[in-house]
Amino acid sequence: MSLSLPVRLVARAPAPRSLLGARILVVGREPCRRLFSSTPAARLTQPQKDIVKATVPILETGGEALTTHFYHLLLNNHPEVKPLFNQAHQGSGRQPRALAASILAYAKNIDDLTPLLDAVRRITNKHAALQILPEHYPLVGASLLGAIRDVLGEEVATEEVLEAWGAAYGELADLLIKKEENIYHDLESARGGWRGGRKFTVAQKVPETGIMTSFYLEPVDGRPILRHDAGQYIGLRAIVNGVEQRRNYSLSDSANDKYLRISVKREPGGAFSNYLHDRVKIGDELEVYPPVGEFVLDKSRADDPLILISAGAGITPTIPMLQSALEAGRRQITFIHCARAEDVHAFRPITTELAKQNPDTVKVYTVYETKDPHHVADATGMLSLDKLKSWLPHASQADIYFLGPKPFMKGVNFYLKSMGGPEDRIHYEFFGPAEELEDNKEVPEKSAKA
Repeated sequence: MSLSLPVRLVARAPAPRSLLGARILVVGREPCRRLFSSTPAARLTQPQKDIVKATVPILETGGEALTTHFYHLLLNNHPEVKPLFNQAHQGSGRQPRALAASILAYAKNIDDLTPLLDAVRRITNKHAALQILPEHYPLVGASLLGAIRDVLGEEVATEEVLEAWGAAYGELADLLIKKEENIYHDLESARGGWRGGRKFTVAQKVPETGIMTSFYLEPVDGRPILRHDAGQYIGLRAIVNGVEQRRNYSLSDSANDKYLRISVKREPGGAFSNYLHDRVKIGDELEVYPPVGEFVLDKSRADDPLILISAGAGITPTIPMLQSALEAGRRQITFIHCARAEDVHAFRPITTELAKQNPDTVKVYTVYETKDPHHVADATGMLSLDKLKSWLPHASQADIYFLGPKPFMKGVNFYLKSMGGPEDRIHYEFFGPAEELEDNKEVPEKSAKA
């Protein structure tokens, strides 16, 4: 596979009907042409970096409008890439907001990308789970430059500005392509690994709650399965209602040689989750992409306390993390889970049994949003700073991992830092596009709602 951008593309504007009165892309008398060649991208010059940095104020105020129009161009001009995007995230605005934040961060740090290395790792893992390939990057580049010109207008998006952003995108694309190829190579080379899609059979379909079902997936070819790290996820590809769809799902069980397990919550209106719940049967086949993800336990700190906090479907990766930590000999583990009620609390029997088997090692706390005399919980209402202080007196010395809905995560992140949790020991993952957790200084109590 080539590590550079392999095709030539021309960015063309749509008819003048789109966002902010989109214009036809014209420089002088000719259409605006941004060519992405098969040779490595030319080195980004300092004057071009300065131009990109000069657009930061515009991106801070109008970045979301630009990225919304970018997706309009990309998905309308290149419908073949639609399976790579969750349309629910498009409709909610989450994907455009996340992309706007990423472009802004890139522009701000273009002289030194070191602060973005963690973000690059997250992006490349997400891309690998969906099988983003080198041939997709020119389509994105052409659409991005078209959106810059359409939204900012010819007076701002001059030929010089477009050339600078074209060079900047080319350099970033080369970086991502090379890192993603390294991931694909490592996955293919590992024992039980593979590249691209691999057929798995649904061996078991087990309801965990009324809204969550576990799917046990066994390889059709009978060969070994790559042993994933606890906290990682896989990509699935399927034809849903005649349309190709791809989704990522956390692996909800420890690595083993027989199967992969995902536990899927039924989402109202969720095309893929409802397809899995309603139409996929035992014996059916699914196309699976290899496990990836950087939301994994730090093995260098195996002697330190471990804190796992989740809400709702966020429990799916924390269950194998708990199991893995016990197998590794962790001596102090606190597991906190928040749910609306007991009837939607997945895997409670597992955590209860592990705590019972390891009373000196594992402490489990449960918070239910609604109070019910028949449902046993350690607290009701919402997870609060006071509860966390009571349950986590060792937070400043522990490794902390949390996952759940964004409002919940914002609250937990704020509370942990208020308690002195060190930045380098607080880890979190997003279902869907990565978003900002610290966009305000104060978090209302309701933010920790499950």
